[in-house]
Amino acid sequence: MAAQPTAAEQNDEPAESAGTGSSVQTADTPPPPESRMPAWLPRAMVMALALLGLFELANWAAHELIGIAIMMTVAFFISLAMEPAVDGMAARGVNRGLATAIVFIIVFACTVGFLVTLGILMVETVSTVLDELPRLLDELISWVNHTFHQNFTVGQLRDRLFKDSDVISSYAERAANNVWGLSNTVLGGFAKVVTIALFSVYMTADGPKLRRSVCSLLPPAKQGAVLHAWDLAIDKTGGYLYSRALLAVISALTHGVFLWILGIPNAFALGIWFGVIASFVPTIGTYIAGILPILVALTVEPIDAVWILIFVVVYQWIQDYVLQPRITARTVDVNPAVALLSVIVGGALLGAVGALLAIPATATLQAFLSEYVKRYEVNDDPRIERGGGKARKKR
Repeated sequence: MAAQPTAAEQNDEPAESAGTGSSVQTADTPPPPESRMPAWLPRAMVMALALLGLFELANWAAHELIGIAIMMTVAFFISLAMEPAVDGMAARGVNRGLATAIVFIIVFACTVGFLVTLGILMVETVSTVLDELPRLLDELISWVNHTFHQNFTVGQLRDRLFKDSDVISSYAERAANNVWGLSNTVLGGFAKVVTIALFSVYMTADGPKLRRSVCSLLPPAKQGAVLHAWDLAIDKTGGYLYSRALLAVISALTHGVFLWILGIPNAFALGIWFGVIASFVPTIGTYIAGILPILVALTVEPIDAVWILIFVVVYQWIQDYVLQPRITARTVDVNPAVALLSVIVGGALLGAVGALLAIPATATLQAFLSEYVKRYEVNDDPRIERGGGKARKKR
């Protein structure tokens, strides 16, 4: 007879079987799954690469087209400035295309006349300065020797100036190498000017059609606001141009007559130079324009340079406080500080083009804000007129 297992053995069997079963279950269980890439990640990476490619493409296109955008902006502002004259002629029965041609021919003739005058002035001024340079050097050296008790001679200065001939020859060589680049720049600038002129003519001649085309893209409720803003831009841009042109004519005649009285060569040509620069360059234009007449006067009679400087300062005061307020009262008036700031900002953003367009754009924005920004009546208060400090002292 087989021996019966004891109670202890019976108690051990379940434990062993349980342990065996546990080991079998562990062996049959699949290993934990490895970390896998989320299903959305590949699509997100493809989308990010596509967006990056689109951004680079848009960035490249913007850099390539920014020059065209600037030219179109300049052409648009020129057309805004020309429209009042063209509209006035068209209202008198002149064909709009013919009126546009007449206005642009007059503007082109004035521009060419100014450039020719400037070229003649530069050539003759440089020639006069070179002719008078030996005499001026002798007088300058005599003054330095007499004032500072020195014994300089023209020969010593010449030896010091041309001591290192390699520097001068290398400079001449670099200048010769840059001739081709300069010619390309001139040709490129001429092409841009022609392009701007053509688009300005088209925009001015087809001004009504252009406004109709723009309004056709807008709902009727928005068309009135757009046309009103357009009219403001025309009034302010054209008003700025005509007021500056009138100031330029007055300044050119005044300075031309004064320089003629002093006996300065090319007096009226210098007056034209002065009138244009002083009128179209805000705030500091008068002083920039005065450099050339003063330089010419130094080669003729140095004391005349002092009289020209005094006249420039006096005329600037008269223009700022007498002429300009009356002329711009019917056109456009921009605070001198705001004008200078707008020119600086425009120049920083778009260079010379931005500086030229800054004041008309500022005048348009100023007029637009004056119509749509709510203003309140100001109560009478002595602190407004006399200053807060004085008002507090009287209390």
